[in-house]
Amino acid sequence: MRDKKHGEFTISTNKDYLDRHIIFDFLHTDAYWSENIPKEIVMKSIDQTPLVFGVYKGDVHTLYEQVGFARVITDSATFAYLCDVFILPAYRGLGLSKWLVETIVWHPDLQDIRKFMLATKDAHTLYERFGFEAVDQPELILQKVRKIPY
Repeated sequence: MRDKKHGEFTISTNKDYLDRHIIFDFLHTDAYWSENIPKEIVMKSIDQTPLVFGVYKGDVHTLYEQVGFARVITDSATFAYLCDVFILPAYRGLGLSKWLVETIVWHPDLQDIRKFMLATKDAHTLYERFGFEAVDQPELILQKVRKIPY
């Protein structure tokens, strides 16, 4: 995917642009789903995820600031899981989360995906506008959760 621009913002899948400190800080401190996650786990998750999306203010080739992030765990054929989606608080309300999710669901590597999943506590309306819906048969979905992961 080429970098996508929208006004003064850019979305890129180039891992070289990522500000890993900002990503770790948000996921470790501010994200309800990963509170207290260790730095080495965040770094491994970025390195091992095939599709990461950074949202940046400014030109990614010169001077920029990372303001958002998401990653998609996928086999690029049948299944994808969207996770760690965030826009920093100072940049919310600008439509960046909508643009980020739209960019993700239209990414060329995700067009043949049969099942695209995510979990959210409070952003259902954001994802529903892009076709995500409640699981039809939740009784079919199982999970294994480490009670104290970190």
